[in-house]
Amino acid sequence: MVQSAPDRYVAREIEREIRAAAAQFPALAVTGMRQTGKTTLIRRVFPAAEYVTLDDPLECQSAREDPRTFLTRAPQLIIDEIQALPELLPHIKIAADGQRRASGRFLLTGSQVFPLMSGLAESLAGRVSVHRLHPLSCAEMKWRGGLPPDNFQKIFNGFYPEVAVHGADRHRFFAAYVQTYLERDLRLLAAVHDLRLFQTFVELLAARVGGLLNLSEISKEAGVSFSTAQRWLSLLESAGLVFLLRPWSRNLTRRATKSPKLYFGDTGLAAWLLRYHDSETLRHGPQSGALFENFVILECLKRKANRGLNCEFYFYRDSNANEIDLIADCGFEVALFEIKQTATPQPQHFKILGRLLPLFPNATGYVVSQTPRRRQFVERLLSLPVHEAPDVLGKG
Repeated sequence: MVQSAPDRYVAREIEREIRAAAAQFPALAVTGMRQTGKTTLIRRVFPAAEYVTLDDPLECQSAREDPRTFLTRAPQLIIDEIQALPELLPHIKIAADGQRRASGRFLLTGSQVFPLMSGLAESLAGRVSVHRLHPLSCAEMKWRGGLPPDNFQKIFNGFYPEVAVHGADRHRFFAAYVQTYLERDLRLLAAVHDLRLFQTFVELLAARVGGLLNLSEISKEAGVSFSTAQRWLSLLESAGLVFLLRPWSRNLTRRATKSPKLYFGDTGLAAWLLRYHDSETLRHGPQSGALFENFVILECLKRKANRGLNCEFYFYRDSNANEIDLIADCGFEVALFEIKQTATPQPQHFKILGRLLPLFPNATGYVVSQTPRRRQFVERLLSLPVHEAPDVLGKG
């Protein structure tokens, strides 16, 4: 994919976690979707480290033929696209064990999360700290929220640095992004044999953002078997292109639903797959509420990853149509989020939160909307602007 010049670097919130981990572990790995800025981040945080990419056939061949020499070429080595040569991981383990007190020696990046994670778990257990880099967050862009038109322009553009910071044309970017992912990554994994059917499958998922996942229905509509749909979904989830929000499962009620809800790893990609032409069409379209919800939940997901927060995310829905869009279980404290597209929260928006609050000890309920400021509704119930939603998860 042709990239524009990185003329502006946006400091990433995850930098503190990366530095702390590199001071403790001999190896560090940054994974995530393509084009989230993994290489730029690592090279910025560790400017003195030698950089090598296994995308370079000569470098890859050198590492394959003589891994010991390859790994000793510098005291600190950035190895980009490590998934291109998974057989290098056992040699990294041997090198790390040979100098147990040397931390931060090997700085790895990789986009194909599933095979990379599998190799890391098998070869570098206890020796590597793994971090996932998401597209930019509102906090990283120093964006303090805004009224509906501005919010939906952000949702429409998405948060990949090339589009959000460097001004790449979003249509060309996403067209090339999808093509690269389909033609390069998936064929490399040999997981997809019919690229046309797979793209149809991805588009069907985009049309169901924010809804309960019915994979049987989607597989029939896509014209593939249920087992194929399961495999494809697992691939997309492991790569970070989609994520599943699981139902709350602490036996609060026997009526709790078991199906997960589906979201995309970037709202701009989802909007492009849905063929929205501009942000105003999106704002007034049928998926506006779902993509706004996707946007808010992503902000919380990014904060968790960027600060290494010990919290888990769920949703709640029962047979009486009581629903909580997002539950952030941070141990002793629980945050309940009702996500509304409105800019003026009303008392009725707090109704379900107020009804369900007693089921969650030590919980606070929040209506997250396009309101410009935080307001207290009643005790333990508040309204929040979008950019403040991640702040209630803790400081890390």
